[in-house]
Amino acid sequence: MKLRILGWEPGPSIRLDHREFAYAGKFVRPSGKAIVQAEDATLDLPDPKDGAATGIEAVVAFDEDRVDEALWLRYVSVRSGRRAEGLGARLCAFVCERATERGYDTLRIAVNNPYAFEALYKAGFGFTGRETGLAELVLERPPPTARSERRYRAGLDRFEDRTLQADEQQFIEAREGVPGLVAGAVE
Repeated sequence: MKLRILGWEPGPSIRLDHREFAYAGKFVRPSGKAIVQAEDATLDLPDPKDGAATGIEAVVAFDEDRVDEALWLRYVSVRSGRRAEGLGARLCAFVCERATERGYDTLRIAVNNPYAFEALYKAGFGFTGRETGLAELVLERPPPTARSERRYRAGLDRFEDRTLQADEQQFIEAREGVPGLVAGAVE
């Protein structure tokens, strides 16, 4: 797998196949983008009005919060057949490393499901205890406090207060301890 930054603000507009990627339409907006590309894949980024991009296995969009100069990861999407392989977590850790090199001290993301919550923990983020107005949990890197099991569980408990699918409920119930970090992630 190749991890690549395609551009900071404004990055390229990327149209994705909505049958393969959640949030497919969100990557057309002018923001930074990074991708996971298969080693043997050819990347094709046609003009979004001409067709969907090919050669992408995972993508994340990001942009700067002008108020406090934090970098927000806005949308993470992994091709449907590649989910649960850790691609999203590795891509987010990669973006965080490059963002730190560019001078960003704080990185944030808001997540709306327990799978994304755990993936971002694996990328080195920690739960802030805050939610957005859209009921998303805000995570931050470096974590606002030590990455403790208590803090991790507090985030998962917020999801348990919502209507969940059976698989999401089972996922939460099976979680024990703080998940380990993926390669490239730091605490």
